[in-house]
Amino acid sequence: MAARRAPLPDLKTLDADTLRIMLEAAHEQLLDREDEVESLRLQLEKLRRMLFGRSSEKVRQQVEQLELRLEDLESAKAERLYRAQPPRPETGPEQRSSRSLPEHLPREIERHLPAHDCCPECGGRLRLLGEDVSEVLERIPASYKVIRHVRPKYSCGRCQHIVQAPAPSRPLERSMAGPALLANVLVSKFCDHLPLYRQAEIAARQGVELERSTLAEWVGGASALLQPLVEAVRRHVMTAEKLHADDTPFPVLAPGTGKTKTGRLWTYVRDDRPAGDDTPAAVWFSFSPDRRGEHPRAHLSGFRGILQADGYAGFHHLYGDGHIQEAACWAHVRRKFYDLHVAHASPVAGEAIERIAALYGIEQDIRGRPAAERREVRRARTRPLIDDLHAWLEKKLGGLSRKSEVAAAIRYALSRWRALLRYIDDGRIEIDNNGAERALRAVVLGRNYVNLRIMSSTCTKRGEDGCSVRV
Repeated sequence: MAARRAPLPDLKTLDADTLRIMLEAAHEQLLDREDEVESLRLQLEKLRRMLFGRSSEKVRQQVEQLELRLEDLESAKAERLYRAQPPRPETGPEQRSSRSLPEHLPREIERHLPAHDCCPECGGRLRLLGEDVSEVLERIPASYKVIRHVRPKYSCGRCQHIVQAPAPSRPLERSMAGPALLANVLVSKFCDHLPLYRQAEIAARQGVELERSTLAEWVGGASALLQPLVEAVRRHVMTAEKLHADDTPFPVLAPGTGKTKTGRLWTYVRDDRPAGDDTPAAVWFSFSPDRRGEHPRAHLSGFRGILQADGYAGFHHLYGDGHIQEAACWAHVRRKFYDLHVAHASPVAGEAIERIAALYGIEQDIRGRPAAERREVRRARTRPLIDDLHAWLEKKLGGLSRKSEVAAAIRYALSRWRALLRYIDDGRIEIDNNGAERALRAVVLGRNYVNLRIMSSTCTKRGEDGCSVRV
């Protein structure tokens, strides 16, 4: 039953102050409702992009179909061109590809000598005038082979002592898999996003029967075998002066329960190549069953330097003692304005995007230059733009409702302003945290195709003997 409205007072009997108060209250209620409508529209637009946007299964399939169609059209075009070409004379100059082939590939030389060892015209003696050299890229098909280890036994004719060479070591004890085969299974699974059951089907085409459970055992054993290498990568990453950090969710299948929960995969990236440093770049991943802040605190317990990350609250406690300095991400700032601009065509959001784009234009000019040079260019060109952007944001914020989505985006930027400015005075720092997001892109790409087995040594929850993570 609808609530009965209170009767409106007779406006003629009210004084001016009361009328003014009532008018301001009504205006405030109207603004609140407009802000709520704006907020709901923004949320709906975000949900529509999540449902129908680039990351949706529907659009991904459409892209795949378009790519297949494009391949068919390009293949048909090439077929027509080859059919239309006149046959090349056998003695004519050989056509060469304009693309040079990688130097690291092994070369096999095939010499093609004339059919005659003397001149076919006059019978005279031939002398070398020169040679034409061209290269063709070829592939050695993947194949299986069996290596049979034979260890003869010998016995002493005097004391009957038996002598035999020791058995050669294997990567996995009591396993028939050689090191090259194990490496291929791991690369196909984690780099090429090829599930184990598909690898089993590929092997079956060559007459090799490999059960999926057998491949899974190899993956688990190799994961334990590679732990020293993983630890070496972790030490190399954590000795950097600057790191990129991020995380992504994982659907986790809890062993024996049949239920699914959400775990997290954390990434820490060392990459100073944009600042002209030739130190090898590396990425270290770590899994956790949840997103509590204790996990990055444990991961970065020995790190000292600059951490470039998003505004996740779990990172905030790391900056208290001064051992780790925060560098914020301009891409996250831009993303909030971009969402508003897409949803509402907000002129304020549009101008903010243009101003941030100017900052990225400067970064494009100095990418790969030494850190000291990057710092000087930023101080001369970037700082005036950022100072002007700060004044503009504060001015716009003063004219917006505090509940406005645009105001929320501006407050997000201003609340992190000190961390957003840090990259200006330090040429090692990047303008954004895209390095970490690129590291996670390959993981997200294979989320629906790869089953990642996290062994007990990497699970932080006690009492678990392992957790299967579907990525």
